[in-house]
Amino acid sequence: MRSGDKMSTKNKVLELLEKNRGRHLSGEIIAGRLNVSRNAVWKTINSLKQDGYDIQAITNRGYFLSSKSNILSIQGLFPFLLNESYAEKINVYKSLESTNKTAKEMALKGCEHGTVVITDHQTAGKGRFGRSFYSPPESGLYMSIILRPGFINLPSVTMITSATAVVVCRAVQTVTGQNPGIKWINDILLNDKKICGILTEAVTDFESGGVEWIVVGIGININTTDFPGDLNEIAASIVPYQMAGSVRNRLAAEIVNSFLSSDTWINNKDVFTEYKSKLAMLGSKVTVNSGNETFEAVALDIDEACRLIVQKENGKTLVLSSGEVSIKRIPGT
Repeated sequence: MRSGDKMSTKNKVLELLEKNRGRHLSGEIIAGRLNVSRNAVWKTINSLKQDGYDIQAITNRGYFLSSKSNILSIQGLFPFLLNESYAEKINVYKSLESTNKTAKEMALKGCEHGTVVITDHQTAGKGRFGRSFYSPPESGLYMSIILRPGFINLPSVTMITSATAVVVCRAVQTVTGQNPGIKWINDILLNDKKICGILTEAVTDFESGGVEWIVVGIGININTTDFPGDLNEIAASIVPYQMAGSVRNRLAAEIVNSFLSSDTWINNKDVFTEYKSKLAMLGSKVTVNSGNETFEAVALDIDEACRLIVQKENGKTLVLSSGEVSIKRIPGT
């Protein structure tokens, strides 16, 4: 479903049901609010049921959308958005190859700053270093946001990725009460397992060398429990073995609110402090993969640009703005 057709009767009915999720609305009330016939309401409810929405109908009480309903939609985000105008920038799809791929295509066509792409399922989700990102349907949140320098102060890609990590941690805590940690630079952790990855991609102007636009991709495991292969050892979900209900829509809305309400989240000192406090590796021995080099080091600190400061075994100190770092576990621990 796209933002362009959200004013149809079907989407208006869905918006009403989402705003009153778990509460009954009579067909007469819905018809009156939308200025349509009760028969049109009945047909629309049946169409939404065919789309997979868990809508119950009780005689003399009306219709209600179950609190367990787990479908991503603009109307599902709408009750949690700080500003109604944000909905105009949100595009929700049933399935995409990759939200970053679609966002980049939209950016090339000139879409506006703050455009959001969300999907229920990615057939070829992207992670860092060309890896795939496991993106099954109905159990995750996959989204990308387009940022343009003319509307927002764009610092380094590292800083944007770090600020996004803080935004996601805050959203998870707001919606679920859990307090995630961060593995430099782009992974969100719960109980030492990855629940979210962030992929930031920038396009620069060939002549000026300046940033033309940035796409920030976010993939969150909501209630996925069956991870393929080795992912079972390193991945987790924020609400495993639970009905996701409105969690996906609420999380998406919280993230959209942070990105679209202001740009201060990027350079705010509180964001830097929070990012550093959530890092899971400072003071620990780590394995660093940077370029063609792999080495052991100790993670000492981060600088004001959220670059990681490490000390190699020979005592040399390095500042990393990219690369992959993993905590070196001691056998038996």
